[in-house]
Amino acid sequence: MTRRGFCAAMAAATVARPALASPETLIARKADVQLAPEGYGATQVWSYDGSVPGPVLRARQGHRITRQLVNELDVPTSVHWHGIRIDNAMDGVAGLTQDAVPPGGTFDYDFALPDAGTYWYHAHTNSMEQVARGLSGALIVEEPDALDVDRDEVLVLDDWLLDPATGGFAEPFNHPMMMSHGGRTGNLVGVNGRYDFTLTAQQNERLRLRLINAANARIFDLRLEGMTGWAIALDGMPLDAPVPVTDVITLAPAQRIDLIVDIVAQEAGLLMWMQEDNWQLLADVTVSGQSARAARPAPSALPPNPRMELPALADARKLEMVMEGGAMAGMESAVYQGERLSFREMIERGQFWALAGQAGLSDTPFAKLSIGEPVRLKLINRTVFPHGMHLHGTHFREVHADGSLGPLRDTILSVPNQPLEIAFAADNPGKWLFHCHMLAHAASGMTTWINVA
Repeated sequence: MTRRGFCAAMAAATVARPALASPETLIARKADVQLAPEGYGATQVWSYDGSVPGPVLRARQGHRITRQLVNELDVPTSVHWHGIRIDNAMDGVAGLTQDAVPPGGTFDYDFALPDAGTYWYHAHTNSMEQVARGLSGALIVEEPDALDVDRDEVLVLDDWLLDPATGGFAEPFNHPMMMSHGGRTGNLVGVNGRYDFTLTAQQNERLRLRLINAANARIFDLRLEGMTGWAIALDGMPLDAPVPVTDVITLAPAQRIDLIVDIVAQEAGLLMWMQEDNWQLLADVTVSGQSARAARPAPSALPPNPRMELPALADARKLEMVMEGGAMAGMESAVYQGERLSFREMIERGQFWALAGQAGLSDTPFAKLSIGEPVRLKLINRTVFPHGMHLHGTHFREVHADGSLGPLRDTILSVPNQPLEIAFAADNPGKWLFHCHMLAHAASGMTTWINVA
């Protein structure tokens, strides 16, 4: 080849080389959204891409999610990908796994999706306020083979504490009453950002309903009307077999449940929720026409996700964590920022809760674990409030009194004066947060971490 021919060939190759694709963006910004009924003012929210909840992100199991967080807010923020067994650097916990993204800044999230299921993403910088203002959305990881359903519906359950006079959020977010009691609960409840959410369906139509509790503190007790249902997954992880829904479904903050439902009503189906001993409408299913003449047989189980095996507990490391604090119970003292303080001194610093005698993150972890080490952690709730305890980076199983193990979860509800034990294998290296997902509780003391190395 001549010199001229070589240069021409190189030039052509340079022109033909495809450009590297930029990651898709997820923009945290303010937006005006009509959360309250017409006649009330719009609510200025903090949103992902201008909507509440944020966009539903979907990807296939085994693929990757790549998103660039663009922070157009005037405060720092970060994104936690809740329930994903993720690389630690991508977990999104400001102050532990990454620096918060400053106003005008960006951060590239890029991680594998080992597990199919229903997950979600939300802010993890000043979460108590940022999630309440709207920074959350659903993350759906689809199975390789589609299920035998007519439709797949994502229902993000939430509540908002609004000022009726303005339609804006009631402030302050760190009100001592909310911090020291049950947390921030809203005066308006809705699904997918709507107080009047509706679905249309046909009789004998089969739906997959993915329910996500994105509320700051509200525990949803739910029931189905006009629908026959089966639970097929909890917190993203498939159950061994579908479980018929014959009783109340309880979803603590951050928990999820996947249901297969058949529409059996002729005119209307309802998703109800309990408020002050009365059942209230949460989602209205309008039924029109028939999808089929007869109902289908019960659904099959979902295919299992990888690494769902039970941990070997015979030689498991045993740990104990006492939960203390809050109104009407209190505690004598706890360590906060390296100093032991009385409960009164903690209150003066806006701290009301402690885990294992420690309020908030410390420089040393609650536990240092070896990679692959099995763990049994006993939770002792000495408060008068329930707590939805969430472990980042892995799923765990409840250890029942008879020694049997419950289904895999990443968030579990701890009830006062009822000891609770969970078991897991520390098979994901890194610094992993463990905290109450009643986010006001986490902001005022109920946050710790473990180190797996």
